[in-house]
Amino acid sequence: MENPDESFPAPGAEIESLAAFDEAVAAGSLAGHRVQSVDLTDRTAALLAADTSGAVFLGCPMEPDAATKARADGAFVFPPVPGLPFDPYRGLLYSPDALYDGLAKGGYETTPDALAYRWFQRTRSNGDAFASMLRALHDDAVSDALDELLVGARVVGVMGGHATARGSDAYAAAARLGRTLARSGLTVATGGGPGAMEAANLGAYAAPHPDAMLDKACELLAGVPSFSPSVSDWALASFAVRERWPDGGDSVSIPTWFYGHEPPNPFADHIAKYFANALREDGLLARSTAGVIFLPGAAGTVQEIFDSATPNYYGSRGEPVPMVLVGREHWTRELPAWPLLRALAADRPMESRIALVDTVEEAPGELARLSAK
Repeated sequence: MENPDESFPAPGAEIESLAAFDEAVAAGSLAGHRVQSVDLTDRTAALLAADTSGAVFLGCPMEPDAATKARADGAFVFPPVPGLPFDPYRGLLYSPDALYDGLAKGGYETTPDALAYRWFQRTRSNGDAFASMLRALHDDAVSDALDELLVGARVVGVMGGHATARGSDAYAAAARLGRTLARSGLTVATGGGPGAMEAANLGAYAAPHPDAMLDKACELLAGVPSFSPSVSDWALASFAVRERWPDGGDSVSIPTWFYGHEPPNPFADHIAKYFANALREDGLLARSTAGVIFLPGAAGTVQEIFDSATPNYYGSRGEPVPMVLVGREHWTRELPAWPLLRALAADRPMESRIALVDTVEEAPGELARLSAK
């Protein structure tokens, strides 16, 4: 019987750009490497000359003779899939420009984000195994890229409702929260949508700029308070802010096409967008290793509270992650998640890692206090 360790050798480096491909060729071999979504149509000579044994080419356009030679070497060549509005083999996370390409000329409905959502709506329930496989490949590639981005980062999740309108006091407070967290050296991660999520990403974007920039940005955005009725106008206002104040701070957003009617906000430079909402939810919370702050929200935020509480309760991810709920009235009377969370935490290690505060301004200090325990 064939030894699986011999038939499936350890992978080499991942190659996600032409520059990295050229470096690997110059170093002498492509054997065992994983090449993701790199256009190799101009690298035929290099492919014909290089050792590609055991290499894997994922969605890399190449000339037929180069592909034939690679397969003869024992490489696996997964060709690009024509007609898709997304790349299932992508090696990097999305940027706002990538998801909103064409926005200014054709409106939101022509953007890659909108086209991917329409494709998802057509295929999500039709039982097509190929479409299901493509979604799974895409989401796994996004997870891989997200893990690579966050190596060594101290990530704090900021959760909250999508209905928080631009121009409201709650939006401005969430934006200041994102700025404070980013300035303290944390990587802000949100669910990537509008409302409180957008505000936190905006705050992180504003972190390198003078304080007055955030106030002015919130004032400009208030002119388009919601993505309804026009996603185009809502998104264009965001890009106008980015253009007026370039070189903002980095943050991460993790949205989903499952809720594709809620567009991704353009203030996170690194967007990990998924088809599978369950994978997205778990991945967002699992990567929030420095804690999670829960702003007032509705059903989605309640779900996130207990998705975060469950591994803390069982200790399945090691030490409990700090959880700070913001809004005493909201979380004890309107949606009483806090009493249940406190009951779950009683006499367990997570008990010292949960807190309820009245205001957004208290949240960063409380997070730091819980993290020190």
